[in-house]
Amino acid sequence: MVGNETVQRSGLPPWAKKALWSVGALLALVVAYFVLAAFVPRWWAQRIAGLADAGFARGIAWGLLFGLVCTFVPLALFAAAWRIRTWRRHRVLQVVFAAAAVVVAIPNLMTLSIVLGNGNAAHAGERILDVDAPGFRGATLVGAVVGVIVFLVFAALSYTYRKRGRDLERERDERGRQEPELRSDRPGKVAGAPE
Repeated sequence: MVGNETVQRSGLPPWAKKALWSVGALLALVVAYFVLAAFVPRWWAQRIAGLADAGFARGIAWGLLFGLVCTFVPLALFAAAWRIRTWRRHRVLQVVFAAAAVVVAIPNLMTLSIVLGNGNAAHAGERILDVDAPGFRGATLVGAVVGVIVFLVFAALSYTYRKRGRDLERERDERGRQEPELRSDRPGKVAGAPE
């Protein structure tokens, strides 16, 4: 029937559909976690071993690079996503920046899965890194700490610069309001006389 009457749909109520979708998504995440936990640490360790080529200096250099870049850039992207909340159409940009931050952080997260993991793949990844990429894990930690420090310094300088700009603008506004008052208070000025 067409009109004000609603046509009743057959099937599950909306809350049941949402519950089923939520359970399905949760199960998919659990399966993905176990599949990735069995695959990612070993695979990532082999990629790093290929880059370091069993060289101590190369292992340290790659660790510092990944640690620094894959910590600083995600923090900067998350900060940018936080700062653009006042822009128009900010939701899309916030999601894009947050997604980009997570993507850039993936190498550090994969290294963390080797360091903190307790499965067979994590232990295999540790052995691969110990032999074929010595120094990588420790250098990644140092690079991550340096990345956090660089981000904090950058954030502090940026905040100071913005605050200084706001203070200067406020001072200009106050000076602009005081100038007409000063002109009208000049001694010897006759009302209505040309300046």
